[in-house]
Amino acid sequence: MSDRSLLVVVLAAGEGTRMASRLPKVLHKVAGRTMLHHVLEAARAAGATRTAVVVGPGREDVAAEAQRIVPDAQVFVQAERLGTAHAVLAARAALEQGADDVLVLYADTPLIRSETLARLRAPLAEGAAVAALGFVPDDPTGYGRLVTVGDDLLAIREEKDATATEKAIRLCNAGLMALAGDKALSLLERIGNANAKGEYYLTDAVEVARADGFSAVAAEAEADEVAGVNSRIQLAEAEAILQKRLRLGAMAGGATLVAPETVFFSADTKLGRDVIVEPNVVFGPGVSVGDDVVIHAFCHLEGATLEVGVSIGPYARLRPGTRLETGVRIGNFVETKAAHIEQGAKVNHLSYVGDAHVGANANLGAGTITCNYDGFSKYRTEIGAGAFIGVNSALVAPVHVGDGAYVGTGAVITADVPKDALAIARSRQVVKEGWASDFRAKRAKKKE
Repeated sequence: MSDRSLLVVVLAAGEGTRMASRLPKVLHKVAGRTMLHHVLEAARAAGATRTAVVVGPGREDVAAEAQRIVPDAQVFVQAERLGTAHAVLAARAALEQGADDVLVLYADTPLIRSETLARLRAPLAEGAAVAALGFVPDDPTGYGRLVTVGDDLLAIREEKDATATEKAIRLCNAGLMALAGDKALSLLERIGNANAKGEYYLTDAVEVARADGFSAVAAEAEADEVAGVNSRIQLAEAEAILQKRLRLGAMAGGATLVAPETVFFSADTKLGRDVIVEPNVVFGPGVSVGDDVVIHAFCHLEGATLEVGVSIGPYARLRPGTRLETGVRIGNFVETKAAHIEQGAKVNHLSYVGDAHVGANANLGAGTITCNYDGFSKYRTEIGAGAFIGVNSALVAPVHVGDGAYVGTGAVITADVPKDALAIARSRQVVKEGWASDFRAKRAKKKE
């Protein structure tokens, strides 16, 4: 269907009052992405050539998120809540521009797959005017029913308007629909509101199309895939489903997850082959991991790139802007931020490396700190290739330690260190023989 143009209309006007949040429902996140982002990404992967997003009044935040993901998305406002068909018609200007196919999606169904959208759209290329997506829930109470005869979809009946026979149908309406582009506007405009709620139901497009002599069909999806999110409980359920998908995908792609149920991914996490991920690891957005990397237990990564053969942790935290080249070692209780660490370098213990560049094969001893912030601005630290930073050293940025230089243990470095030099920045040791015993005796006497 790559030669057929596709307009996707995403309905994002729902408030989600059961979320008990100041944040719009569709901006809540699942696996590090907003629900709206998930739906728009699925639409893109399904071949969307144009995108329209319908938002509620005053929802500039939702509009901004849509256009951050799809910069050329058209945004429309549904000023009144008069039903789903009314919401789609809010995007009239986009519909009038024409398309071969139109998909109507909901921004609170973040688990929808692009493959399912492609299946939903496929009957339009065979001449169908309408295709509706259905699913079979454990309990159909509250859902509209898909009334079918063979492959034909006769109607979609809201439960409040359904007969007893129709309520016995197990195939329920998921809400997602595909419309033939040359018929979509005409079908939507002729939908009435003669129903229990007095609203304009998108589902009535089926009967309008059939009255015109056109065909309508049903496609089926897994119940989990079309689950809507209207509460924090359902948000957590969606997270669990998506995390399971991501874990299975990671393992199928060649990664070993020692305890899969304890590893949490973002939707955009990339893992190479023969990666080993130990228990209790969290991947925030923007993480790319090369082949043969080992991530030990209790690590947290976000906005980081790990090249081939890197090892991190346990208990390492990689913050945005971290880049670890081939063979880098990051040890326990090490934090990095905006740090480029070159091939073979080691930061093994209890250190903070922020706003820094570390040269190849450098070694940073335990307790090394780059002092990058003075309360007003951030400054960079440059550590040359092969440099050796002694234990418990503080590098006060901006500062440069040259290639092959040594920094003595416990140093506070405030000036540049030349190549191959030794920098010592601490008080000379003074030993006073017998001082401790004299001190204890004086204190004991005073206490008596």
